[in-house]
Amino acid sequence: MQNIHTVRRVVRAPGARLLAFRGEHWIDLEAWLRARGAPAGMRERLGAGWFSLARLGDALDDPKAQRVEPVALDGSAPLLPPLLASEARQILALGKNFRAHAAEFGEEVPEEPLVFAKLPGALVGSGETVTVPSWYTARYDFESELAVLIGRAGSDVDEEHALELVAGYTVANDLTARSMQGRARKQGHPWLEAKNLGRALPLGPCFVPAGALDETALTVSAKVNGESKQEASTADLVVSIPAALAHLSRHFLLEPGDLVLMGTPEGVGPLVDGDEVVCEVSGIGALYTRIRRV
Repeated sequence: MQNIHTVRRVVRAPGARLLAFRGEHWIDLEAWLRARGAPAGMRERLGAGWFSLARLGDALDDPKAQRVEPVALDGSAPLLPPLLASEARQILALGKNFRAHAAEFGEEVPEEPLVFAKLPGALVGSGETVTVPSWYTARYDFESELAVLIGRAGSDVDEEHALELVAGYTVANDLTARSMQGRARKQGHPWLEAKNLGRALPLGPCFVPAGALDETALTVSAKVNGESKQEASTADLVVSIPAALAHLSRHFLLEPGDLVLMGTPEGVGPLVDGDEVVCEVSGIGALYTRIRRV
């Protein structure tokens, strides 16, 4: 995987303080933004382009920017998600967007993108513990995914211009109550409960601004207790990021603060009490989650 320190990134440290870093050079991005009159709200900052590569470059090169000590990104200390529950507007996710993942459940890839929703209240940061409700004793799965952070509003956007809506990219773990989802699928019911049981959407550890990496050739992987479980390239997505955004924008108004989850590779599996899950996307970083089942 690409070294975490080689590309500009934005981290949400405890206290909701934003930090930016490149190499070993960390700055208090929150203080820098406020000093320059940036709006207080994360959605407004996204929409105004405050996290573009150019703006981050200005911050990192500013000799007056306050330097700070590095933040642990190894799961030893919890971080806040790049978007808080109060900031995320809508979270849309694509199902069966890797052919091998559909095949491992004995299903075909949908003819049109399969879309479901995660709820903002499910968001939790890297390094946190997710507790599965005690009444649910059946299968609870990890799913490593690339998440797209929307920074511009768009409706009925064509594929050619779809990436213009993107502010950046992060890592998601689409935790799923699999047995509950299976029952819902058999009954023809939505997956809402199965996809939002507990704090079912770890996100982070940071986000990388659009243009800082090649989103068509990223490795999406997952390990459980150090054992490799998932690995695939975004080059293998059935529906590409531009195609997904174009499709979604025909059905929903996309706005700053929205998230789009691009689907998970094959290899998903159940989690038990004490499991440690590491979801990783090359060029972005590793998202750490501990599972508690009581």
